[in-house]
Amino acid sequence: MGRILVLYDSATGNTEKMAMLVAEGVEHVEGMEVRIRSVVDARAEDVLWCNGIAVGTPTNCGILSWKMKKFWDDLVEEYWGRIDGKIGCAFSSSGGWAGGNEVACLSILSVLMNFGFLVFGVTDYVADKFTLHYGAAIAGEPRAEREQEACRRLGRRLAQWVRVYVDGEPDVIQDTGAREHM
Repeated sequence: MGRILVLYDSATGNTEKMAMLVAEGVEHVEGMEVRIRSVVDARAEDVLWCNGIAVGTPTNCGILSWKMKKFWDDLVEEYWGRIDGKIGCAFSSSGGWAGGNEVACLSILSVLMNFGFLVFGVTDYVADKFTLHYGAAIAGEPRAEREQEACRRLGRRLAQWVRVYVDGEPDVIQDTGAREHM
């Protein structure tokens, strides 16, 4: 059974709503256990526990929030090398489109790669010209169905990769119709 951690920081509640949708997506894949933790409540043991992690942050000046950065900075000394090889992805909410969401996702992915996580993007289009190559990126609250589906799709894909690489079930990844909205 795969274990997924959805770790988030949220200043306005928008990223928290995204986290709940990501967790919904994880639950669509059979055999997954999911924990949802605010960065304020999360502990290093949560990261040790999981096989895969989805990390979400509000976009702050185009990068991850200081609380999320501090969480990972505090892990370095004790956990460096102990969480290598886990699977990770990113999601972010900003105040508006072109607010730096994708750069914030890339900053999360960079942190995860520094710890040895295997990171991924999603090539699926969830709506016309709406994809999540670097992670789920939303302006404000995820209200539109395409925004909600982007979060769910990210969680589902994370769970699928955990099933492939951790549980050894390569057939779980199927053609998802990624090009239907291009």
